[in-house]
Amino acid sequence: MELVKSLGTALGLGLLVGLQREWVRNRMAGIRTFGLLTLFGALAGLMGLAFGPWVVAASMVALAGVVAVGILVERRSPEPDAGLTTEMAMLVMFGVGLLCLLGERLVAVIVAGTVMVLLQSKKPLHEMVRRIGEDDLREIARLVLAGLVILPVLPNRGMGYLGVLNPFGIWLIVVLIIAISLAAYLAGKFLGGGRGAVVSGILGGMISSTATTASLARRSRAEGAGGLVLAAMALIASSVVFVRVVAEVVLTAPGHLWALLPPLLAMTGWFGLVAFGVYWRSRSVGAGTTGEQAPSELKSAVLFGLLYAVVLVIVAAAREHFGNSGLYVAAALSGLTDVDAITLSTSRLVTTAHLDTGTAWRMILVGGLANVVFKMGMVVALGARAFIRPALTGFGTALAGGAGILLFWP
Repeated sequence: MELVKSLGTALGLGLLVGLQREWVRNRMAGIRTFGLLTLFGALAGLMGLAFGPWVVAASMVALAGVVAVGILVERRSPEPDAGLTTEMAMLVMFGVGLLCLLGERLVAVIVAGTVMVLLQSKKPLHEMVRRIGEDDLREIARLVLAGLVILPVLPNRGMGYLGVLNPFGIWLIVVLIIAISLAAYLAGKFLGGGRGAVVSGILGGMISSTATTASLARRSRAEGAGGLVLAAMALIASSVVFVRVVAEVVLTAPGHLWALLPPLLAMTGWFGLVAFGVYWRSRSVGAGTTGEQAPSELKSAVLFGLLYAVVLVIVAAAREHFGNSGLYVAAALSGLTDVDAITLSTSRLVTTAHLDTGTAWRMILVGGLANVVFKMGMVVALGARAFIRPALTGFGTALAGGAGILLFWP
């Protein structure tokens, strides 16, 4: 598995650089060629470990020869798609043959299958790159900077007040926020996000349910007849928040799932039922759209990371000086505008044994309910009457169910 991970990492890094070369329409090497090139480099390194360093040197000579031939072909050929893909595939498949000789048959099958997929995916890969704009590529570059350049060099240990500040962990949250927002944006761009209440609501919830609710409330003033549909979209986006909360707990506190997840899953299911009920009523109305969302900015993600760190300190200080009552106040305040910070920080404190699970899930739920209250305020302040009534009914019903779970869950 370590070998498969190494080859997969090499392929991914090659595809990443190849994406940029493909976007600028480099004739010699694009997204598939760079993927094959780094895969060949990894295979050459593996063969060097087995047969000696001369294999690596010979591989570099072979690669230089392929590049030289490619340059000659590019200069003489009138064909616009001349490149090195076939030549690189031949080199990789030579390495696959040697893998079989070494007894690594499973790895050889995986690599050969990857080569076939890359060769067969010429048209969809090229079309995908053509649909990526300069702003999209810039956001991808920012994600690479944050995740592959900055993150690995940060210290991964507890620091600061009560040892709750971990630079690596805090910056990892920044990377996750950038990645999730960018993935949601690209999904909407390629899959037609904004067409249909369900798709728009899900994508809005992935990016920012609070911003989505505010946007829909403002739109309802111009589209009063679609108020029920817009309310359904806002509720779907907010229900996705609790799905995200569950996912974040699973990722950050995997050793405490039996204690943390049941009440949070109950809230997720209840909110989902409420959103589905409003959507079911709105099916006869034409679906509105939220519009295409811009990719996440690095600046906003960094600000979120700072908020996450502040929440960590606030929660730790509240527990240290005020007990559980102070914790719930901190959870409510931090959850007003964003549930992720209190979820991630609380789960982290559970993992590091600074907080018990019973208090943790209640804090997360209090933060989520505070966020619902904040959205209800935005609905009243920004929305039209046709939007306010179904939205408040849905949010209020979800809030009542959450309060019941908070009060009566054993």
